[in-house]
Parts: sequence; C-alpha cells; structure tokens
Amino acid sequence: MPRKNSRRSLATAVAGALALSTLSTLSALSALSFLPGPAFARAEPETPHPGSLQARLDRLTGADGLPGALAHVRDRHGRTVTTVSGTAERGTGRPMIGAGGRFRIGSVTKPVMAVTVMRLAERKKIDLDATVDRYLPGTVRGKGAGAATDGRKITVRDLLRHTSGLPEYADVADWSKIPQDYLGLALARKPTPLGRFAYSNTNYLVAGMIVHAATGRDFRAVSRDLVIEPLGMRHTYWPARGETGIRGAHAHTYGVHPANPGAGVVDLTRLPGYEFGASGGLVSTPGDLNRFWRGVFDGKVLSRETLRTMVGAPVPVGEAGWPADARYGLGIARARLSCGPAWFHGGDVPGVSVISGRDRAGRQATVYTTGQAGTAGQREHLIAAFETALCGRAR
Repeated sequence: MPRKNSRRSLATAVAGALALSTLSTLSALSALSFLPGPAFARAEPETPHPGSLQARLDRLTGADGLPGALAHVRDRHGRTVTTVSGTAERGTGRPMIGAGGRFRIGSVTKPVMAVTVMRLAERKKIDLDATVDRYLPGTVRGKGAGAATDGRKITVRDLLRHTSGLPEYADVADWSKIPQDYLGLALARKPTPLGRFAYSNTNYLVAGMIVHAATGRDFRAVSRDLVIEPLGMRHTYWPARGETGIRGAHAHTYGVHPANPGAGVVDLTRLPGYEFGASGGLVSTPGDLNRFWRGVFDGKVLSRETLRTMVGAPVPVGEAGWPADARYGLGIARARLSCGPAWFHGGDVPGVSVISGRDRAGRQATVYTTGQAGTAGQREHLIAAFETALCGRAR
C-alpha cells in the first residue's frame, strides 16, 4: 500500500507512490521463468570507490540496514550492467537476486497508467481537458470535510499531474479490512487547492476508473494491451484478486506490515497486491522498467506530439523531499541531475523503494531496495544511488 509521503517524494519518506519521493508511492503474464542475474557486478573483495555505484548500494544495505539493493543500467548502445548488494533473504546468506527478479514497483505503476490514458487520448476515447464527471457522472463528490471536492471541476489532466486537489486515501485505509471504499475514504477528507501539485494516489485510482468507463474494460487489461505487451515487458503483470505472492524469481522484502504494525519489521513478500490498483499495483523487473522508458521515449507506443504533451509544461512540485527544481508532467517527473535533465518516477510499497527513469541521451536506470527507504538519510542515499547509476558509465 502506498504511503502518502513516500509517494510524494523520492527524497523523503514515502509510502505508496513516491515520485522522486522524488520519486513517489505502490499483464497477466508470462508463466515463463527466468534465472536471476549475476549475484554481484564487482569482481572480488576490493573496497569499492566511495563514489561508485557499488559503494552507494553497499551503504544502503550496510549503514542504512536495508536487506538488499540492486541497480540495473542500460546505456543508449544497449550495454547493460547490474550491480547488487546485500541478501535476497535474511538468514540464508543468499546474495541479492539479479536483474531478472520480479518485485512490486509501487508508484512506478503511475507512468504506465499515464501512458495508457495518453494512448486512449490519441484514439479520441479520453479527452485530457474533459472533466472527471464526463466519465464518472456524480461519482467524485466530496462529503463532510471534503465537501469542496467536485468532479465537475477536475479534469483528466489534473489527475495525471496531481493538481486535482483529491486527498490521499492510502494513509487512512484500514489494511486489515480489505477491500474498502478507497475513493470514499478520500472524498471524506479536506481537499488540497485545485491546480496546485499535491501528490495523491487517489488521482490514479480515479484515472483507472476513467479508463474502465471509456473502454468498458478493466484498466489492467487495457494497460496490458496498449502498453505492457507492445513494449515487450514480458515479465510485468497485474496481480490477480486475492493473489499475495510474487510469481517467478524474486527476493524477499521486509518492513512493517500496515495491517499489523505492532509486529515490527517482518517478511512482507506476501501482500495483497491487487488492492494497490492503478496507483501502485504492478509487479515487474528492472529490465522491464528500463524497457518501458526506452520504448516510450523512442516512440514505440506514443507519437512525438503526445510525448511532448506528457513531459512538456510540467508543474512545480514544491513539496519537501524533492529536488529544488523538480517538476511533474502527466505521470512523469523531471529533475536536473549532475549529468543533465532526467525523467523518472519512484515508488514505495511496504518492503520496497524504487526509482526508475532515463536521461536525455537515452540511458535508463532502475534502482530498488528490499526494505523501505523511509528515513531522510535512506532516501537521500537511494537518490544518490539512482543518480550514480544514471550519470555514471556502464562498465
């Protein structure tokens, strides 16, 4: 389940969507299995250079106490490198799984859903400037403290860039009782100002509902047909209702279970992923996420004009934990790293934090940890690992 702050930033705490918390929060697929990648990308027990990618990951699994960390990089020439640190399962001594391992990608689901909406916009099935009420008449109406929320004033574009004012639902849901009326929980809360960026998983919850209304099909099936399969993301899937495990090769994940926080840090590998929905429910691999960024920016599923609409005129983030110049487009965030501009998204679900994106030259990188990077220091270190992965050179 996404966590409110995590989704908002990649730099601070996260919780479900993480946009760069800066990154932010939380297909039926191929039954093909795949072998995990190499255990470690470095040769032997040398101490890695303090600024190296290996050192960045080792800091996450060492001083920061996260169980496992992985970075998978592909440069514009197709060369890849996978660097890992830590263990795939506590108490076993097994090294961290490689780039073939699946994991819950949290709010990196949002760019996939945004591209789905944009493909439907290209087909004239969704109008970005139409109100939510056109597709969901009378559905988005606030009550009580949320009385000011009105779907007749919110556009589809507002949903995709988090300027709708819709408040968060994930941090008030009772995860011991699922499913729940997640939208109803949000509509009872005071909205944020319409037109101002305020990261909220509720935006993509509603976007998924609009995809269903516009097509007559579940958003999972639509995204699979329009984005996941066309981009060759063979190992990416939406969990089925009631499914709690992760298919195929994967590392174990750890953290505080939202339905039983009193138990402390536990194994979170089994979670009701279906409930994370359009805001954070996908399971994927680092290789597939890099393939997503490559395909979207190379024009495999969107026209150049549509891509410009997604990334052009992004709104200032202005939230704690993001880079000073961070901006958010339609499901894709932008920031200036040491090597120039980068487009990305981040995500958190209990047990995982991830950042994935690409730079202007076409280099893609995905970095994730098998424990949630919830403190300010851990988030800074996760961001530093992502920047090193994206701005370094493939070895």
